[in-house]
Amino acid sequence: MRVSKALKSASKLKKAVDNNDEKGVADIYVGIANDYYNKGNYLKSEEYLLKARNIYQSLNDKKNLETVTRKLAQSQEKQNKFTPALTNYSKAAEISSSKENRAVNYNDAARLSTSSPELKAEVIQSNINISRKENEKGDLAAGYSQMADLNIQQKNIPKAEENLNNAYEISKEQAAPQQALEINQKLTDFYVDNKNFDKAIEAKKKVLKEDFVKENTEEKVNQIQELADIYIKKNDPQEAINLLKNAYAIALEKGHTLEAQKSVQKLDSLYNVSENTDASVQLYRDFLGKLPDLVSKDRSLVDNKILEDTEERISQLEKEKKLKDELIRKKNIFNYGLIGALILLSGLVGLIFWTLRKVQVKNKKIALQSLRREMNPHFIFNSLNSVNQFIATNNELEANRYLTRFSKLMRGVMENSTEDFIPFQQELDLLQNYLALEKTRFADKFDYEIHVDENLNLQSLQIPGMLVQPFLENAIWHGLRYRSGKGLLNLSFEKLNDHLKITIEDNGIGIEESKKQKTEHQKIREGRGMKNTLERIALLNDLYSRHIQCDITDKKNEQGVLVVISYEL
Repeated sequence: MRVSKALKSASKLKKAVDNNDEKGVADIYVGIANDYYNKGNYLKSEEYLLKARNIYQSLNDKKNLETVTRKLAQSQEKQNKFTPALTNYSKAAEISSSKENRAVNYNDAARLSTSSPELKAEVIQSNINISRKENEKGDLAAGYSQMADLNIQQKNIPKAEENLNNAYEISKEQAAPQQALEINQKLTDFYVDNKNFDKAIEAKKKVLKEDFVKENTEEKVNQIQELADIYIKKNDPQEAINLLKNAYAIALEKGHTLEAQKSVQKLDSLYNVSENTDASVQLYRDFLGKLPDLVSKDRSLVDNKILEDTEERISQLEKEKKLKDELIRKKNIFNYGLIGALILLSGLVGLIFWTLRKVQVKNKKIALQSLRREMNPHFIFNSLNSVNQFIATNNELEANRYLTRFSKLMRGVMENSTEDFIPFQQELDLLQNYLALEKTRFADKFDYEIHVDENLNLQSLQIPGMLVQPFLENAIWHGLRYRSGKGLLNLSFEKLNDHLKITIEDNGIGIEESKKQKTEHQKIREGRGMKNTLERIALLNDLYSRHIQCDITDKKNEQGVLVVISYEL
C-alpha cells in the first residue's frame, strides 16, 4: 500500500469515526484491504476485510457483505487457509443477490471441498464461462490459473501452459500487476519444474519488458534476481552473476537497501561456489562503503516507518471508536433506564389517579344511592296521617285502599333503589301510583293528567328513577293544596331529537306565594328535598355525562309553576 494512500485512508477513517459513519468506516477498511491484496499482503488484507464484514453485518448491508465475504475467502485461499475460505465462499453464495454471483461462489466452494479432478474441472470451467459472460477479467484470469493448477496435477503440460499464458495475458489487459506477476511466477516455476529453462527464461524476460515492472525499479530488481535464479538452476552461473550485478547496480542507484543486500548475498553465494574469495571481499567492501549513502536515499525505510505510524494511528482510531461506542451504549442504557423509570412512574401516577377516580366514582354512586333511597319524610309522614285520618273516621275501606297503594309504591321504590336507571315504563307506573295516592288524600284539591309521546319506547328507554316525583310532590303540597278551588297538574313526556323533555305544570299558588305561607320548619324540609334532587342531577351528570338540565319558574301570565327537565337519551 502506497504511503500517500495510507495517509489518505487514515484521514478519511478519522472523519468517518468522528461523524459516527459506520458504513464509511467499513468502506475505508475495504479500500485498505484491497490495497494490501493488490500488493500481495494477503494477511493484512484479511485483517481489514474481517473488520469491514463485521460492520456490514451489523448494518445488514447484504450487497457489500456479499462482496467483502467473497474477497475475504480469496485472501484466505491465497494464504492456503482452505477451511475458512470454503466457509466464506459458501456464505457469499447464500447472500448473493444475483444468480451469476451465487453460482460463482458455490463453484469456488465446491472447488475447495472436492478431491475429484473431474468435478474441479467442471466448476472451474463454469466460473470461466460466467466470468467471460460478465466481463470479469480478474475472475477470468484466476479461473484460467486454477485450471492450469489442475492441469499440472494431471500432468497435462500443454494445457497447463496454454491456460497459464491465457491467465497472464488477461491479467495484463486489466492492469492487475500483482496478479500478472503471480501468474508469471507460476508459469516460470512450471517451466523450471519441467526442466524447460529456456521457456522459463523467456517468460521472465517477457515480464521484465512490461511497463508495470520497468516503472517499478524495486520490482524490476526482484524480477532480475528471479531470472538469475533460473540461470543458476540451468547451471549457467556466469549469466546469473551478470544479472545479479545489474540488479545490485540498480538497487544502489535507486536506493533499495534490502534488494541491494539480497543481490550481494546471492553474488557472495556464487563466488563461494567458484571459490572467488577476492571478488566476494571486494563486493562486501563496496556494499559497506556505499551503505550510508544507500540508506539515506532509501525511501522505502521512511515509507515503512510512515506505514507503521499510520497503522498505529488507525489502531488508535479503532480504540477510540470502541470507546465511543461503549460510551454511547452506556448512555443509551441510562436513557432507556430513565425512560423506563419515567414510564413506570407515569404508570404508577396513572394507576393512582385511576384508583382515586374509581374511588370517587364509587363514592358518588354510594351518595347517589343514598339520595335515591331517601323518601321525603314529609311524604311518608303525611301518608301515615292520611291512613290515621281514614281510620279515625271509620273509613276502613279507604284506609285499606290507601295502604295497598302506598305499600305498592314503597315496594316499587325499594326494588329500584339499587339502580341508577330504570325502564321508563317502571318509572311511569310509580308516578301514576304516587299521583293516585295523592289524589285520594286531596280529592277536592286537584285533578291530574299524564301525556306520553308515542315515539317513546316505554320498555327500552332508561331514565333515572324517582327523579320526577319530588317536583310532583312540591306542586301538590306547596301549590295546589293552598288553592281556593280545584287545580290541575299536568305531567308530559316528549321526545325532541335526542333529548327527553319532561314538563310538570300546575296552576297552584306559585313559588313566591307559597314561600309567604310556609312556616320555618316547612322551609327547611322543602329546602332539603330540593337539594337532594339537585344533588342527584349533578351526580348523574358527572357519572354518566347525560347533561340533565332542570328549570323551575313561576308561570308568567297566570298562577302556577312550570318545571322543565331536559334529559339526553
